[in-house]
Amino acid sequence: MCTNIVYEWLKTLQLPQYAESFVDNGYDDLEVCKQIGDPDLDAIGVAVPHHRHRIHEAVRRLKEADERAAGLYFTLEP
Repeated sequence: MCTNIVYEWLKTLQLPQYAESFVDNGYDDLEVCKQIGDPDLDAIGVAVPHHRHRIHEAVRRLKEADERAAGLYFTLEP
């Protein structure tokens, strides 16, 4: 079984059974996973509506975390 960040992410969603299909379809890091849409989930083989919803919600949270992080900045003291 693959043990990468996508596997760990899917494990937290209680969907580790899709990890191999994600990686086989090129979704091997979270940056790529942020682009997942319904056609991608079809190709990966995620057919269960509840599983699809869980993945879409997790992708939304990943994108929101990026937006929050983009708003953070710091300055260096002289």
